[in-house]
Parts: sequence; C-alpha cells; structure tokens
Amino acid sequence: MAHFLIVTDDVNDWRPYLPSDHMVTVHDYLEMGAFADQSAMQVINLCRSYDYLSTGYYCSLMAEARGHRVIPRVMTINDLSQDRFFSLPQSDLDKLPDTVNEVTMKLFFGYCDNPSLEKLARKIFERFTVPVLQVSLLKMSGKWQVNTIEPAAFQDLTDSEQDLFAKYLEVFSQKVWRLPKPSKRYRYEIAMLVDEHEKMLPSNKGALKLFTKSANRIGMDLVQIGSHDLARLSEFDGLFIRSTTNISNFTYRFAKAAEQLGLVVMDDPESIMKCTNKVFLTELLNKHKVPVPKSLIFKASDKNWADNVIDTIGLPIVLKVPDGAFSLGVVKVKDRETLLEQAAIIFEHSALILAQAFMPTDYDWRIGVLNRQPIYACRYFMSRGHWQIYQHHQSGRVSSGDFDCIDLKMVPQNIVDAAVKASNLIGAGLYGVDLKEIDGKAYVIEVNDNPSIDHGVEDLFLGDLVYDRVMTEFLRRIQLRGM
Repeated sequence: MAHFLIVTDDVNDWRPYLPSDHMVTVHDYLEMGAFADQSAMQVINLCRSYDYLSTGYYCSLMAEARGHRVIPRVMTINDLSQDRFFSLPQSDLDKLPDTVNEVTMKLFFGYCDNPSLEKLARKIFERFTVPVLQVSLLKMSGKWQVNTIEPAAFQDLTDSEQDLFAKYLEVFSQKVWRLPKPSKRYRYEIAMLVDEHEKMLPSNKGALKLFTKSANRIGMDLVQIGSHDLARLSEFDGLFIRSTTNISNFTYRFAKAAEQLGLVVMDDPESIMKCTNKVFLTELLNKHKVPVPKSLIFKASDKNWADNVIDTIGLPIVLKVPDGAFSLGVVKVKDRETLLEQAAIIFEHSALILAQAFMPTDYDWRIGVLNRQPIYACRYFMSRGHWQIYQHHQSGRVSSGDFDCIDLKMVPQNIVDAAVKASNLIGAGLYGVDLKEIDGKAYVIEVNDNPSIDHGVEDLFLGDLVYDRVMTEFLRRIQLRGM
C-alpha cells in the first residue's frame, strides 16, 4: 500500500494545519538517497514554485526517479507551462452563470466551493493533477473558454481558503491523519472499479470475491471503489476496471488518471480507445489481415451508400453502432427499406456505421487473452429463438443463451491463433476475443478490452486459476515498476 508524504519549502508552512509526521521539507527530501528505499509512497509536492529547475520541480523529478507516485508529476508541470490549447466540453461550460463574462476559481485537489462547478473542477484536475490550481474562464463571442490554468501556492491561501484546502486534502488523502487500521496489511493495494448501479457488470459478485481472495493470497489487497472515487486513486498501486468501459463514461477518466499517476491499469486507456470502437477495430484487423466477416464502413454523405452496402455484403446485413456493447446497438436488416430506416436512427448518434455480413452460428467462441497468452476458452450459445447471445426485450429484460467452458487444448488451433493475433494488435492487457467458426475457418467478431469473467461461467474449467492468473499479472507489473 502507498504511504503519504507531504513536502513543503519550510516547516513553518505547515503550522496552520494539524501536526503530522508525514510532512518533510523539500531540503530533507532532496537529500541524496533520502526515502529511496520506500518505493510504495505517495508524495504531495506543496512547494511554492514548480518553475523549471526550482526545488519544487526537482522534488517531483526526484520522486519519479525513486519510484514514488507524486503530484504534480513532472509531465504535468511541463504541460502547465506549455499547454496553450487546453479546452473543455462546451456542455460543462454552459453551466457557468450567464450574468458574467469571467469566472476565476481555486481548485483544491480537484474540488471547489461551488457545487455547480464540481464536474468542471474534476475534469480540470484529471488533466492537471496539481494540489492547488488557479483557473480563469472567459466568455468570448457568447462561448466560454479557458483563459489560464496555473498552480497556486498553498502558502498564500486566505483563512477561508485554508479551511477548504485542509478539508479537501483530507478527502484526497484520508490516511494522512488516521492511525493505521488494525486489519491485515498487504504490500500492495489495487483499486477495483465497480459501478454498483450497472445491470450487466463484467464480473458478478462471486467473481469479485474470488478476485479479492486471489489477490490476498499473493500479498495484495483488492479494494472496491465506485464512480465518485477518482480522488482516491493515488492511494493505490494499480487499477482493475470491472465496469463496462467506454470513452464517454467515467471508466476512461479513471484509466487515464491512474495511468498519469503511474499505476498499473487494466484496462489501460489505449486499449479502451481501441476496443470500444468497432469501426477502428475493423479497420485495424483488416489492415493486419486478421480474418473478419465481410465488412463495410459507410457514412450518410456517401453516394448511393445503401446500394453499395447491399452489393458489397448482400442481405441480410448486420449494422453496428461503433461503441455498442453486450449486443446493444447491433441490428439485423433483411431488406433495403429496413436498412434505410435503421441506418437513419444510427446516423443521429454516429457519423459512421459498420455493416457486416450476417454469419449465423449456434455459438460464438470467446478466448480470454492476458499478456499475449490465451488463458481460457468459452462457447456462448445464441439466445433461444434469437440470432444473438444477448436478447434485449422491450420490457427491459435481458436474456441470454447457454454456455460452456472448455480446455484450451480442445479448441481448434486456428481459433486460438486468430484470437491471440487480434488481441496482440491492441496490447498486452486482458482481452476477450469473440470469434465465429464457419466451415473450419475462424472469423474475429470483436476484441473486448473488458471481458466478462463471471463465477460459474468463465471459471468453470480452470476454477480459481483464472483469478490467480490475472492477479499474478498485476503483481508482476507492479514489481517491475518498482525495480
């Protein structure tokens, strides 16, 4: 687990706050070899200045050299001095008051004292992870834009600002003031991100418990966090995402923030980006000659696109929303009229549509791949009377077909080879590759960066070994980063 260390210019800087054994001066921290033997440490750099080659700059630089997780990181310091093109979604800026043309605010560990600006504050902190930030926003030509974002010295805070600083420091790093818990300690801690409100989590409760037990067996703790716990990431050594990933939801923000903090992340942001968009994935697989169903990517402005789709692929055709999951955003069309109707609906949300040949099979293969090696194999059978594994009923109920889990040695070699080749194009993380087998040939349907691992499904053949392999890979990567 990570221990906190607060670094300031002078011991007197800390007098307005509670006494803490976790505070040292930057002079002591910069001593050659100081704290070098404590790799699992979170450093909060509160030096007055982060200017290039200042003691504040060297504090963050030295922390990274020692394997400490530090805020702000050197890359963040450099970005603040050079990034002149930082922008925020207009939808977030629209919440600013209409009666003024300029807004200035201080952010304390990603929080501010204005509830209406909390979401905006968090997004700025995710991009620039700095303890105290001074932000200026301007309205120009009727639209808000970022004017300046720069670090603010906590030593110069007013009395009321000091209260906010202390409040949100405690939120950010609760362990600074609290006595060690009497419960069992582990060398490393991994945050497991779970959205309890999600109906179709990648892992059921039984699997989440088994992941935790597996981590404990090898000296790690697995701590469940939720979508509002972004500020807690710095407490951990790794992030394991067990919520359905998407570029547009909180999972990508967590993955990006964790990566910037130097954590081991599954799923990493690049894998999320590559896997969650079927258009990107199809283009990537085709480029590298991975066998896929006959496919065509088209847009509304394409001349005679409907005829071209039918001539190229034939009927029936499967239309896919680029970022759909669990069979959502996937429709089958049997004729030209339905093609036009369904494509018009999808074009309201996406500039591109992926059309693929309809390839009916009794089941789809799923090959789990971790660090470029296959680890499990399942067959998912189609929902009864339906052409997909998952059937979404109008009532909101979701039904699915049967499944089995078998020895990898019993899987046709071309299925395994195609799965590993496809996942290797994404990275070395944890993936689930879906394939169809027709006339002895393998066709990759998609690569999932956040594959389902449910107790009683994907673990039917290997049992606890599935969870052990994932947690052991976390441990291996964490230890490599500490070397």
